[in-house]
Amino acid sequence: MSAVAAPKRLAVGRIGERVLRDDAVPKVTGEFEYASDLSAPGMLWGDTLRSPHAHACITGIDLGAALRVPGVHAVLTHADVPGAKLYGLEFADQPVLAIDRVRYVGEPVVVVAAEHPEQAREALAAVAVEYEALEPVVDMERALEQEPLHPDRPTMGHGYRDDPRPNVVRHMVIRHGDPETDGDVVVIGEYELGIQDQAFLGPESGLAVPDGEGGVDVYVATQWLHVDRDQVAPCLALRPEQVRIHLSGVGGAFGGREDLSMQIHGSLLALHTGRPVKMVYDRAESFTGHVHRHPARIRCEHRATREGRLTCVRMQILLDGGAYASSSTAVASNAASFALGPYRVDNALIESTAVYTNNPPCGAMRGFGAVQTCFAAEAQMDLLAGELGIDPVELRLLNALEPGDVLPTGQLVTGSLPTQEVIRRAAAIPVPAEEAFPRDPLRLPGGAGNTTRGEGVHRGVGFALGFKNICYSEGFDDFCSARVVLREDGSAVVHSAAAEVGQGVVGVILQVARTELGTDDVTLAPHTTAAVGSAGSASASRMTWMAAGAVRDACRAALEERERQGNGEVDVERVYRHPRTTPLDPETGQVTGERAHVALAVAAMRVVVEVDVELGLTRVVWIGTAQDVGTAMNPLAVEGQIEGGTAQGLGLALMEEIVTRDGQILNASFTDYLIPTALDMPPVAIELIEVPEPDAPYGVKGVGEPPTVVSTAAIVSALRNATGRPLRRVPVRPDDICL
Repeated sequence: MSAVAAPKRLAVGRIGERVLRDDAVPKVTGEFEYASDLSAPGMLWGDTLRSPHAHACITGIDLGAALRVPGVHAVLTHADVPGAKLYGLEFADQPVLAIDRVRYVGEPVVVVAAEHPEQAREALAAVAVEYEALEPVVDMERALEQEPLHPDRPTMGHGYRDDPRPNVVRHMVIRHGDPETDGDVVVIGEYELGIQDQAFLGPESGLAVPDGEGGVDVYVATQWLHVDRDQVAPCLALRPEQVRIHLSGVGGAFGGREDLSMQIHGSLLALHTGRPVKMVYDRAESFTGHVHRHPARIRCEHRATREGRLTCVRMQILLDGGAYASSSTAVASNAASFALGPYRVDNALIESTAVYTNNPPCGAMRGFGAVQTCFAAEAQMDLLAGELGIDPVELRLLNALEPGDVLPTGQLVTGSLPTQEVIRRAAAIPVPAEEAFPRDPLRLPGGAGNTTRGEGVHRGVGFALGFKNICYSEGFDDFCSARVVLREDGSAVVHSAAAEVGQGVVGVILQVARTELGTDDVTLAPHTTAAVGSAGSASASRMTWMAAGAVRDACRAALEERERQGNGEVDVERVYRHPRTTPLDPETGQVTGERAHVALAVAAMRVVVEVDVELGLTRVVWIGTAQDVGTAMNPLAVEGQIEGGTAQGLGLALMEEIVTRDGQILNASFTDYLIPTALDMPPVAIELIEVPEPDAPYGVKGVGEPPTVVSTAAIVSALRNATGRPLRRVPVRPDDICL
């Protein structure tokens, strides 16, 4: 009888222990309260009239019939916005409500509030808007030559390289060494990625409640409470403290909730009517109501010696940012900064350009920028390995980036970056044996479709490596606040505005507080701007690092204060900042200080696929991955993040794409926009590589983005191995596979 492995211990919660999530059971049972479940006495329902045109002038709006609809309390346009007419996550280039022009299909034009949702919809149908259609800018390459959508160039003059071409959001150049350096072997490729949606299950929703004194409380699913407040307040002509943002239950985020949705519109309606106003987007509206992952076109040239050492890499990256800036400037920077992958390259020329178009707005999505370039760079490494006759894993080991090496930006790699160990550990995970035929159709390409018995099925094995920055970069003042109250009875309350979006930051906060305070009697107060300073955004793999630092410092300060004053309640707040970063030189892309990125994390992945080359059907059989995680605060949560991030990368590789025609989304539903299900996800074997990051609290690193960065590239690598096809575009379609 074989020995049975002892179960891994589940504990109530100190640093490093495997801790179950407090919200797991209520989410599974349906008891968890999401933003769409909110209600208030006397509540009205808000709704939004959106543009049917990708690009048009507004020549007239008639609200008369809408105002006469029974039950309607407000019908508002841009003229009713009392303060700033424009807002934006990084640049105020987006109208609260369209003023004289619409720039994408779905842009808000009019908002209404009524007693019943059906009355609100009837009022919207009664609004008469006259448009004069304009030629839409929908091709990202032609956008560089067409009439500017934003003639005032709102993103220029912020320390970026000046680019006079029309519709440039940001153009970035990184010159490293001598970009004319040749190689014994040269491989060239052009790659393309479609638009991916965050596809969170909970659509945009929230409740705005006037406080009777001119202010408003907004309960909303968001990723960054204080930046929401700082965008909402100026548009309402209110002081920041008059707008209080409260985090409600979030049904997924992945970057799509960094930008505003209903926050300003709901607040406008609530203040205008004096009544609470609830807004809930339907699924089709959600597809137009948040940003997506940037589609990209990437041209690559990799040069190497006959032994396989990279001598020079040249890349041109073009990103379609859609109608407004959102976080396109950061996405363009990340795409360039991590374009070469975690490899030593002494000579490089990287150009990254994000453009405005009349396509759906794009912004942050898990792994932003690094996902796009990892797909292209890893395809090039496989191509180079084939040309040189070198094993793909060995080629990556030969060129692996390690501490002491220099990034293309000139930054010296410090801290932890165990690239070689990650590669070796991923490559050493045993690959499952090939299954014999016949077998259960669910274990064949096509699955429940039962379309093959194994004829034409080829097996392929692929490998990929990727990395990304942790926390915000390029001189951004990245900080996090936390407040700790020690009560006389020995219990403690922690206040933090860190957004729990499903990633488990609530657990991290409680683990840190229990560890530092030496007690399990710790509770977390509701997340709100009213009780504590900003925690920053739940994005960029930063929240575990930043919240852990802030809560640690606040706990230690509270204990010191208790030691000084003796008995009585202690209430302290502290702000944590990671080591300072500095901007990149706008002309050369080189660091202007010690570092532009505070830390880096690397992941490697091996994938086994089966492909029916006659039908174009695929099945991901197995995934093995190793990831650099610093110190795993909660290994159970880390493994969950790796599995979830891998699923989103699988979606981009095989099925997820927003399809547009002249700016119109053609598949704005989960019937037509496909996302992976449990039947599409294979077993994932995970190796956690724990090398503590010296500059981080407890040695932690964020873990949510690296698996998404690398998984798309790894899956397509396996598909190439199975089919022999170049497969230079994702998602891969059946027609791309059929031999």
